[in-house]
Amino acid sequence: MNEAWSWNYSAYDPHSERLVETLCTVGNGRFATRGSTPECAADDAHYPGTYLAGCYDRLTSTVAGRTVDNEDLVNLPNWTLLRYRCLPQDGPPGEWLTPDSAELRRSTTHLDLRAGVLTRRLLYRDGAGRGLRVTHQRFVHMGVPWLAAQRSAFRAYGWSGRLEVESVLDGTVTNAGVERYRDLDGQHLTEHRKGAEPGGVAWLTCRTVQSAVHLALALRTTSSPARPAVYVHAARTVVQRFVLPVSPGNSVAVTKTVALHTSLDRPAGDPLAAALESLAHAPLFSRLLRSHRSAWQRMWNQAELHVPGESGHVLRLHLFHLLQTLSPHTAELDVGVPARGLHGEAYRGHVFWDELFVLPYLTLHFPEVARAMLMYRHRRLPAARAAARRTGARGAMYPWQSAGSGREETQAMHLNPTSGRWLPDHSRLQRHVGSAVALNAWRYAQAAGDPGFLHTAGADILLEVARYWASAAVFDPDRGRFRLLGVVGPDEYHDAYPGADRPGIDDNAYTNAMAAWVLTRALQVFDALPDARREELAERLALDTEEHARWDDVSRRLYIPFHHGVLSQFEGYGHLEELDWERYRRRYPDIRRLDRILEAEGDSVNNYQASKQADVLMLGHLFRPAELAGLFDRLGYRIDDAIWNRTVGYYLPRTSHGSTLSSLVHGWVLARQKGPDAWKYVEEALLSDVADIQGGTTGEGIHLGAMAGTLDLVERGITGLEPGEEGLRIDPVALREIPRFSFTLCFRGHSGVRLRLLPGRIGISVQPSPRGALVVMLPEGRRVAVLPGREHWFHLPPQESKK
Repeated sequence: MNEAWSWNYSAYDPHSERLVETLCTVGNGRFATRGSTPECAADDAHYPGTYLAGCYDRLTSTVAGRTVDNEDLVNLPNWTLLRYRCLPQDGPPGEWLTPDSAELRRSTTHLDLRAGVLTRRLLYRDGAGRGLRVTHQRFVHMGVPWLAAQRSAFRAYGWSGRLEVESVLDGTVTNAGVERYRDLDGQHLTEHRKGAEPGGVAWLTCRTVQSAVHLALALRTTSSPARPAVYVHAARTVVQRFVLPVSPGNSVAVTKTVALHTSLDRPAGDPLAAALESLAHAPLFSRLLRSHRSAWQRMWNQAELHVPGESGHVLRLHLFHLLQTLSPHTAELDVGVPARGLHGEAYRGHVFWDELFVLPYLTLHFPEVARAMLMYRHRRLPAARAAARRTGARGAMYPWQSAGSGREETQAMHLNPTSGRWLPDHSRLQRHVGSAVALNAWRYAQAAGDPGFLHTAGADILLEVARYWASAAVFDPDRGRFRLLGVVGPDEYHDAYPGADRPGIDDNAYTNAMAAWVLTRALQVFDALPDARREELAERLALDTEEHARWDDVSRRLYIPFHHGVLSQFEGYGHLEELDWERYRRRYPDIRRLDRILEAEGDSVNNYQASKQADVLMLGHLFRPAELAGLFDRLGYRIDDAIWNRTVGYYLPRTSHGSTLSSLVHGWVLARQKGPDAWKYVEEALLSDVADIQGGTTGEGIHLGAMAGTLDLVERGITGLEPGEEGLRIDPVALREIPRFSFTLCFRGHSGVRLRLLPGRIGISVQPSPRGALVVMLPEGRRVAVLPGREHWFHLPPQESKK
């Protein structure tokens, strides 16, 4: 066993089982199945779940006397469920065995990251010394996106008799994986039908309630030795029962192979007929497993990242889950970046701004997948335009939470589990998500060498988001500047001023600076378009010279607040009270969700200089110092190293890190500053899910943005790598804890660019391609051409950490 490619748990603990289930999810970018033990249906410890990318359904619930709509990623019928019990020759039938049985003596869980195979091993032994060893193997096929399989092998010790096994296809599942959502209706599946076909094939069909997605699962269950299945009647569930002879020294097995098809598939057709056809052509388990391993190997070749030590081990797990959520299969679908992966029901499977942290990695390794994620946003421009119109603005206002339709899915209320109260939710005022979409569109085009994208869909996105910012900006004659009022920044804690009768805060520095960036880039893109396309866009968008001039004016005169020589998170932030951080740290072991703690005390975080996560500092995450200085210079402000360093130092002690993205951004910013505390935050970002630092949230789904962000931190943050039209810019910073690593990327037609970073030097090689040499900009203004076919080594200037 190669430990570097394994993720292991050596014992069963019901208290951490949901964490194990999440981190042992297997998937292929189209659908994924949680790593739940086959023996158990959903209960307090266990939560089986299978999720299809883009399969949403909307239900109406009554909560706290109010009617609310929810659109959820739907939990599909459970194809993994398998029950078994011993029928000894000299005694009564045993109980159905599960990891919670008193007879359990040993349990291990092994996830093979290289092959995408989950293996669970259990050993039961009763008081008479009779034992049963069980081994489950499961995978969701990376090569054939509608297939999955599970093989369960059994071996008896110290007894002979029979084993009764029930293979279940369970259609009674609901969405109930997140405790704080349990007041909401989770019955998303209806119109269940079931049937059987020759050869041990059973099937189940149903549809989602509102979105009317038709689902069909065809299941082939076989046994070794071969025995016929007896079908047991059950509502909304298919049960196939086998009775197998067992004795010491002989193994028996039951194999489940499932095909999942839906009405979302292209080309359209009958999902049940398609599922039965796919299953008929599915090979036996061993052949299916071999082709699955081969498909994963092709993925790893394209996603190569080698980091030594335990950090590399965790990064490989992060990469594994990213590839399971967003693979080349995903590029064929109309889906966005689900913030919690396909691993659970937290955030209801919605799409937030997490793509800001995910697409940089995808763009450099799987550009076709990154492009597909942007096309998801492009197809939802009509919904974003409609949202802008409802606020009296023009252009496109992307929602804070998106799902199937692209409308705003953020709830009007949220539950504070600390106080038990339902409270107004103003997070939909995070208008900055549109800037994240526009930034990704721009950077994708720069890195992928896809100028056609900026002439078509990319131009649509950039121009419509720019139009929104220009129309939403309000001119303040006293300041002689434009302002953006009534928003919420990335911090999320501050959704109003103390005692205010309206939600939102004014002039969030991150929001305003990003709006200025979008406007500037939109002007650049529009002016660089071919004449015919520029004229067509101007006519279709009714963009005239007057509006063009307003964009330029707003991009130069948006207001950015400062106080005490630092960037203000928003106008008035410096006038808020200081929080007694030490008092709260003494009283509470975890103050990440400080907002919930204060609300439960009858107070509000709106009263204090206390942030949930990086807000202003996001600017240092997204832009190199020279870029940031140029952006502020265009706005008529100065932001030099001294001001920026003071700003970083100001917000670090005033942040509770209530989001997994916060430590990632702070680690990135401090690493670029060569600060001695950088690793503290980088390590926290690495461990955020595997150590479940938020106290149970990982069991509800991974934090995909944080996982992908750690990969990007290594590949772009430490190397200082920035793709552009002129070539690859590289300006590494030394991070002592990750002194050496290598990775391969794609860049503007070069599909095999490999970087190796060692202390004091960097190696760069590129595979032969029609593009010829690769232009690289190194520190101290060095510009070199890397010729294909050999590795070039370059020495790096010495660096000193800042004290």
